[in-house]
Amino acid sequence: MSEALVTLTVDGIEVTVPKGTLIVDAAKQAGIDIPVFCYHPKLKPVGMCRMCLVEIGRPAWDRQKNAPVLDEEGNPVIQFGPNLETACTTPVGDGWVVRVESGVAQAGRKQIIEYILTSHPLDCPICDKGGECPLQNLTMEHGPAQSRYLYDEKKHLAKHVPLGELIFLDRERCIQCGRCVRFQDEIVGQPVIGFKERGRALEIVTYSEPGFDSYFSGNTTDICPVGALTTADFRFGARPWELHSAASICSHCPVGCNLMLNTRREAKSGGHEIIKRVMPRQNEWVNELWICDKGRFAHHFTHSPERVTKPLVRKRGKLVEARWDEALSRAAEALKSSEKLIGLAGGRASNEDLYVFRSLIEKAGGRMILDDSLAGGDVVQQVGLGSGSNLTQLGAGDAILVVASDLHEEAPLWWLRVKQASDRGATLVVANGRTTALDTHASHIVRYAYPQATETVLGLLHAATKQKDLASYAKEKDIQAAGRALADASNLVVFYGGEGLTYAESEALALACGSMIRATKRAGKPNNGLIAVWPRHNTQGAWDMGLRPDAKGLPSALKKADALYVMAADPIGDDPALADVLKQDTFLVVQELFLTKTAQQADVVFPAATIVEREGTYTSGERRVQRAYTALPARDESLSDWRILMLLGGKMGYEFEADSVAAVFAEIASVVPAYTDIDYSDLARYEAQWPDVGDEDLYFGGTAYKNHQGLGVQLPSAAGREETREIAWVAPPERKSKDGLLLVPIVALYDRGATITPSEVLHPRLASTQLRIHPADAKRIGVVDGGQVELRINGRVEEIGACVDRNAVEGALLLPRSLDVVVSDPVYAKVKPMGKRE
Repeated sequence: MSEALVTLTVDGIEVTVPKGTLIVDAAKQAGIDIPVFCYHPKLKPVGMCRMCLVEIGRPAWDRQKNAPVLDEEGNPVIQFGPNLETACTTPVGDGWVVRVESGVAQAGRKQIIEYILTSHPLDCPICDKGGECPLQNLTMEHGPAQSRYLYDEKKHLAKHVPLGELIFLDRERCIQCGRCVRFQDEIVGQPVIGFKERGRALEIVTYSEPGFDSYFSGNTTDICPVGALTTADFRFGARPWELHSAASICSHCPVGCNLMLNTRREAKSGGHEIIKRVMPRQNEWVNELWICDKGRFAHHFTHSPERVTKPLVRKRGKLVEARWDEALSRAAEALKSSEKLIGLAGGRASNEDLYVFRSLIEKAGGRMILDDSLAGGDVVQQVGLGSGSNLTQLGAGDAILVVASDLHEEAPLWWLRVKQASDRGATLVVANGRTTALDTHASHIVRYAYPQATETVLGLLHAATKQKDLASYAKEKDIQAAGRALADASNLVVFYGGEGLTYAESEALALACGSMIRATKRAGKPNNGLIAVWPRHNTQGAWDMGLRPDAKGLPSALKKADALYVMAADPIGDDPALADVLKQDTFLVVQELFLTKTAQQADVVFPAATIVEREGTYTSGERRVQRAYTALPARDESLSDWRILMLLGGKMGYEFEADSVAAVFAEIASVVPAYTDIDYSDLARYEAQWPDVGDEDLYFGGTAYKNHQGLGVQLPSAAGREETREIAWVAPPERKSKDGLLLVPIVALYDRGATITPSEVLHPRLASTQLRIHPADAKRIGVVDGGQVELRINGRVEEIGACVDRNAVEGALLLPRSLDVVVSDPVYAKVKPMGKRE
């Protein structure tokens, strides 16, 4: 049934919109701006500021005849009410006449501006919002030329009040619109800030410890219509008109959030142009208007003084700076003569880098390996999220399964969008070995013992399809109920991760999830499919470029290599034992941003440019190919990865025809089936989105940037291309239990990785290196909360602090990844208490 439509007139322009549309949105769609402060198109209307006052005329109605009253010419008689009404809280009505620019409406807005300014400070010359301030702009357009209130009677409140380490509040500037409070409550579901006191004493406070404890706090500074909320790293840092802007893609997780990088050249940075702030760029298919705080604040690595910016070669046992020609010649000679060359690449590199890397290694007769611990990229290629999908469209009647992943830590924007789908009525099934932040929004929670994620999904598959050979996996009632809910849904999206799983176990899990999509006939359809929660932002792109992890593990592969070429990966940093696996005469070439643990062992180190210093394409976990643009010049002598590879290939006598990112992408499109219908320019294609944000009317949607640089292209899965291929589930490999407790590496958003530690503003939020242990295990072993323990892992001994946590898992130990104690895969470990540190 088609959606009911309503036709009304706004300032003489006829508008037809769906029934229930608010007047402010209807006017916006007609190109008429009704000014607002408290209203935001993503939030529920509250009518707090009254800035959107308009005159509303409704057709007069003859109740006796149950018909509209007509004038002499047969037109409906329009009756205007005695008072102005708020356009942000009033749904449209058929035949209504709305006056936005009438004298009465203008007078009403003038009074509202005057009232708001009664206690607003005269901070415009120094305010961070100056130049992009809705209050400033609307005062110029609608406000009085002179105030009737005395300056001495203004209400004075505290300034520069920290709501946490990342967000500061100027209480004098706050106009109490409530956008920030409502965002945290309605959108995020974490009401960690709120109102205190009443009347003119009303102020925003934080209710959490630490203050403003949310991964999405920075978004409140975007939607704040004044300069009341500012970020710690941009406050007083620059004026908006001084900044250059370039579109980019977030490099911290597989969501692929669209960003706008604001840059400026400055003296204190040595004359370099640096990133001053990171802003969201609207993409309603990916991140809507939001980004997480890691994506917003973890950008300082781009201008870190620790960057490798010149080629390095090993001489007399030490790495020293060298000319490019010398470093390339040294590497080319060694790689050319290698008989057992291995190329190891990570999912941080772009599609073009990975494609050229694979080409170079294959030309040299070597073997390619993807440095990753999660399997299933080939399954995602078959039954990944269907083309045309948008998680925003999921709601009542749909279902989402999240298994073996903590989305809140691993991919915050996916967590946010899944949570919102649950709010809209979608059935959410969360399966994990422990409690996660998504549990409170779940319709069904399935708890399993590590590492039984695959068995759990096979149980859900049995409940959904009644396959007899799966009956042994579906004995629990919670699995039966959850499986039926998944089967009954109109659409089904499955997220899977690798928490608590070895590579082989994650491969079994991927096949089980893929079988769920296939068996329930969801493959290839929009808003249905499989999403892998990859540890890197372009791991799916790496699979698409033909790279695969080694199923037997890196140690068995690397111990035979006589030459190893590493790009965008740090295998020794991830597993220190690999340093002993490599033969002493193995020639090691590393292409990196920093002098990582692996780079420190290299014979040649090539300086790579960061994602913000070059162009490139990246494929998100939803298989959306997106384009990043150059925001900064490359530091010193660093180059794009693909350019380094081509220079090296030239030294080795190989020819590469492509000489630009666009040309390399064209080659990719000619050989990779899913990419064949994509042109590089397609990635820059833009189409209008709702809500209409950005440009000059920053009061409507905040300072998030309108996306003029491209929304990307979502790849069709093989099923979507009608390429049939069976996906057969397999029983997960048996894991033999050993002495001790299973140590499970988990993801912490604020880890201590090389791209986050240079951001000092995030240091107070970095995850602590503490072993999380269940109270029952702690009591049995004798571990006290806050005490030190001796941790024995694979023959090595580590000293670490312990946290007794009732949310931990009995029989297992939880340890965040990328911290001081490195553990990449689940392993059995022994714990010995050492007492409490003084």
